[in-house]
Amino acid sequence: MNGEAPPVDTATGELALASICDDLLFSMYVEESVVHHIRELEQRKLRAVTTERFEYARKLKLCMTALRTAGERLGRYALAKRQAVQQEDFGAAKLRKEQIEMYRACVLKQLQVQQLLETEGYQSANDLSCDIYAGGKPSLPPAPSLQDVAQALAELSLGSKCASSSTQDDKSSTDGCSNDSVIAAVAPTAAAAALHLLAKSHDELPQSPRLHRASPSPMSSRQGSLRRRNKSAPRNSYDDYEERTIPTLRQECQGNALLEADPNRSRSRLNDRERRQAALPILVFGSELVEQFYSRQFQDREDGLVRLRNFLKEQELQLNNNEQVASPNKVARSAALLLHRAVRDAVYSVFNQATETVRVLFLEYVPGRVSPSEVARCVDRLLPELLAKSGDPSARLHTLAQHTILSIAACPAVAEQHLVAPALSRTVGSGTHQRLAMSRLQMLEQLVNTQGISTDKHSGMTCRALSDCGCSGIHHPAETVRKVAERILLLVYKVNPRLVRKQLPPDDDITRRNLLYRQLFTEFDKFDLQRKQELLVEGNTFNNLTEDTQFLHPTSSSKSAHALATASCNGKQQYNEQLKRSMLSASNSRKGSASNSESTEENTPKIRCPFCEWSCPGVDTSQLDRHYWKTCPFLTKCPQCSQVLEVAALNYHLTSECEAKESYVVCTRCTESVHKQLYELHQMEDYCRGSFNCLPTFRLFIIK
Repeated sequence: MNGEAPPVDTATGELALASICDDLLFSMYVEESVVHHIRELEQRKLRAVTTERFEYARKLKLCMTALRTAGERLGRYALAKRQAVQQEDFGAAKLRKEQIEMYRACVLKQLQVQQLLETEGYQSANDLSCDIYAGGKPSLPPAPSLQDVAQALAELSLGSKCASSSTQDDKSSTDGCSNDSVIAAVAPTAAAAALHLLAKSHDELPQSPRLHRASPSPMSSRQGSLRRRNKSAPRNSYDDYEERTIPTLRQECQGNALLEADPNRSRSRLNDRERRQAALPILVFGSELVEQFYSRQFQDREDGLVRLRNFLKEQELQLNNNEQVASPNKVARSAALLLHRAVRDAVYSVFNQATETVRVLFLEYVPGRVSPSEVARCVDRLLPELLAKSGDPSARLHTLAQHTILSIAACPAVAEQHLVAPALSRTVGSGTHQRLAMSRLQMLEQLVNTQGISTDKHSGMTCRALSDCGCSGIHHPAETVRKVAERILLLVYKVNPRLVRKQLPPDDDITRRNLLYRQLFTEFDKFDLQRKQELLVEGNTFNNLTEDTQFLHPTSSSKSAHALATASCNGKQQYNEQLKRSMLSASNSRKGSASNSESTEENTPKIRCPFCEWSCPGVDTSQLDRHYWKTCPFLTKCPQCSQVLEVAALNYHLTSECEAKESYVVCTRCTESVHKQLYELHQMEDYCRGSFNCLPTFRLFIIK
């Protein structure tokens, strides 16, 4: 492209001027009437260059550039008009036609196209500078929206009615004169209405029904004075971009314009397919209410939801005979059909009204009226849509959907049949969307906190169902989902720790290398420690009760009291202290016996075991050490530190004195010291024979 030579005029041999009419996009996207004007201006520009009217040529060039921009906008309007005709929306097509005509007339007038064309001959004003073409590209008037067009048509129709009434009152005039007066009265009215609307600031024009009803903000009125540009200064593309209207203010709602323009509007009628779908709601609520739900205007849908909610609250004053005859089951089914359509609405205000109506249906209307089977049918219809909305990226949408689902679950008729919890406690796959998975787990956690864990296997709130859901959630790729799943597993672990540990990998060093399992097992250990502390507190309370019982029964024999005390499994601390004292006494007795043997039996030296009274003649201490290590029934060796100690003091040594004491725990059933890795195996009946079997006998003794 860079190597091509510029076009050359064959007549003069000079370089030809580049024209915007040579562009292919010019013929494709610019409106036809504007194309005609631009081509005429192009010819005028060539003549002006030939006659050296350069100021006139500059104006023509700027006008052509501005006309092309306006022509592209008019081309878009023409395309929208053709689409409306294809869709047989002739009302919108009429508005588009009037919009094209109004904008074209305003642009031609502001750019002074007729003056530049010099249709009436030479005009010296074209060779002089003017305010419009003083700077760079001339500014275009704001494009009228469909609301402006509809309002202009409404004023035009009002003016035509006034003109027709005035002509009917004038009986003396002829028919031709009356027709001329009507035309003369209508034309200025339409032109004045159009110019009046286009002269308004774009900020003051109503953009939507909500904005039309609201008062203009003070910031918008002062917005024009914040920045003033010198008209003589040249404009650039940045200024053009900055002065463009933001997209929010350029929204053009066809339906809203028609609704605002026509006060005697009526809602669209239902077609045959919609009537077949809504046969039961029409029979129960009437066709007027159902038409509001199927209307294209979101205001009508909101009004329909408010009317339905008032009917469910029994606050509707005007009831038809059909509504009075309908049973509560039919009313609930019809309301569910309408709400199923409303909860899928894309407009937030409609969805908000729909969720509020759903809560009224289940919390106020259903209890005590609707049968359980009909309640289940309503939940099956509405719950999937609400679950889908709970995964919406918008925070207010998914929060509102979660609140609605929890409100449905709080309904007594729904809670009795367990309709919501099974849908929430299903396993979470790794491919489930993050927002949807987190919403489900959050709602499930809320249900566990409010309703608790159930033992009914059909409730969906059992320990196994919750643990399955939690274990599937901790493997989700999203961290937020894993956090909620961890909290659910901790709630289940408080009730059934063995089931939760069975579904997780074994608690060893390899598993704890994973940060997720390490955090889980750390929380589990905290719960276990808390549970042990509670059991020890209960054991101390039970021991105090035992002492009080012995004090209240002094006639009981010491032998029976000693038997009951030894049968009790909650005096572990006292028992360990006694064992420690026995070890100290044994060592002292060993020293005393050695001194006595030296004094009394000097002639016959013997080596005697102070624990089992084993004796050996001679003075070889290695035999005594061998006896300690191998044959003494009262001594044993610590499996961790290999220290020789008394058998009765082994448990106390493992949990208090040994170097590996942190690896051992005290069994809550038999009060033995067990390694943490073997604790679950120890709790089985074959290994741990707990002493709780003696508690009923002791309780009977207390009662007696």
